[in-house]
Amino acid sequence: MPMWAATLVHQPLYVVPKILSPQSNPKLFAYPLIKSKPKCRRFGFRSRSKKLEVSAAKEQLPELHAQKPGAKEVATEEEDGDEGFDLGWLPAFPHVLIASMSNFLFGYHIGVMNGPIVSVARELGFEGNSILEGLVVSIFIGGAFIGSLSSGLLVDKFGCRRTLQIDTIPLILGALISAQAHSLDEILWGRFLVGLGIGVNTVLVPIYISEVAPTKYRGSLGTLCQIGTCLGIIVSLFLGIPSEDDPHWWRTMLYIATIPGFIISLGMQFAVESPRWLCKAGRLNEAKTIIRSLWGVSEVDRAIEEFQAVIKNDGSDLDSNWLELLEEPHSRVAFIGGTLFFLQQFAGINGVLYFSSLTFQDVGITSGALASLFVGVTNFAGALCALYLMDRQGRQRLLIGSYLGMAVSMFLIVYAIISPVDEQLGHNLSILGTLMYIFSFAIGAGPVTGLIIPELSSTQTRGKIMGFSFSVHWVCNFVVGLYFLELVEKLGVAPVYASFGGVSLLSAIFAYYFIVETKGRSLEEIEMSLNRNFPSRDR
Repeated sequence: MPMWAATLVHQPLYVVPKILSPQSNPKLFAYPLIKSKPKCRRFGFRSRSKKLEVSAAKEQLPELHAQKPGAKEVATEEEDGDEGFDLGWLPAFPHVLIASMSNFLFGYHIGVMNGPIVSVARELGFEGNSILEGLVVSIFIGGAFIGSLSSGLLVDKFGCRRTLQIDTIPLILGALISAQAHSLDEILWGRFLVGLGIGVNTVLVPIYISEVAPTKYRGSLGTLCQIGTCLGIIVSLFLGIPSEDDPHWWRTMLYIATIPGFIISLGMQFAVESPRWLCKAGRLNEAKTIIRSLWGVSEVDRAIEEFQAVIKNDGSDLDSNWLELLEEPHSRVAFIGGTLFFLQQFAGINGVLYFSSLTFQDVGITSGALASLFVGVTNFAGALCALYLMDRQGRQRLLIGSYLGMAVSMFLIVYAIISPVDEQLGHNLSILGTLMYIFSFAIGAGPVTGLIIPELSSTQTRGKIMGFSFSVHWVCNFVVGLYFLELVEKLGVAPVYASFGGVSLLSAIFAYYFIVETKGRSLEEIEMSLNRNFPSRDR
């Protein structure tokens, strides 16, 4: 696959289902998560419901749920097999969809230099210079790194909605400069500005979705990030087909890249702000209105009480300090976030994507665009499965299963390379292993990583922790892209792929011991249960 695949990753592509309970690792998480379930609106006929005791949640949040000693509140949860349609996700969907357009734009810019880089190099006078060709692609990562680090400050100060609108400025401007470039410097500046905007978006969109989506549907709606990225890549591949015959088509593709930016800027004008940020900013009535419209009237009082309890404990300042990431429990979450992205990148997704085109050539698929399309469709299919499973199976289970699938896929390819099997059979096994790996990545390691970090982060430091985690992602992304081909040339494909499989196994072990389940729990419940300093807590 062309050069972008070795330097950029599908978002967190950023970038984590029933998970290890906190009690099984008391040193890491001292307090169990609250197992309360959000109410939802259902349309249709109700079937028999079952009772769930939630007294443990009341013991953990005595300030929010006053009750007599020893009393137990009984909540009802509709069985998964209910008849009728569950449309509780629908009010939040348009807002999430507009935000996830940013990920579509991310995917589009990943693929926009896929084939046309040769035409760009020829027209701008650096054809045959692999270093400069690589620089045009990789300077995107430099901009994304800076954008990730700056995103925390922007979201704390302006909120998600306004920051997403501001961020369209470098995205649109960068695409226009690139499209009109007549020198190497101009194309580099354009790509850098686009990377800057993408760096902010990759941090911001998971935060926005996690804070706007109803608790029950937070995982499924969060998966739209991955789906948007996949669709952006596929669209850019289709639009790039004419570039094989028209050497100037790349300019048209970059002009097209401005359209999603304008859609995001206009669409976010009608989207809601995060109710959690509004509550923190003292705009309580606006927060109540948004909660009422997106989550339902019954959720307003409970949500506001939880927001205020967390703000009282964290402090009312909108801006957080980077030094807070060195304090517990923020340092623990920052460690988990950085490690997850480190493992995600060194599990080899970019290397496998880069080498997949050669793998397809071995079985007679010589068209790079067709090979990329196979990869894109597989990635999209995995993301759709994640959409269905995220809030049913939970984050940890998907993450562990994803990395185990990636490990098995890598070892299958290694077996096909080193074992004395029929040559055609070996090529077929390599294709199977490659597609299995990409599907496994898209079902867990890709979408869960970007979703679980804002869920574990506190309201006060969520922007900073996400910015730090994604900056680790971009650095590791660059390192893998820089050294992958050199390692393949020196060691061969089999040892490199075997190391990817080993890292995937290590990642599954890390997820088992360090990740707690967040499915079905509000962000405030998660924060209260992970924070030792939260008041009125039984030790």
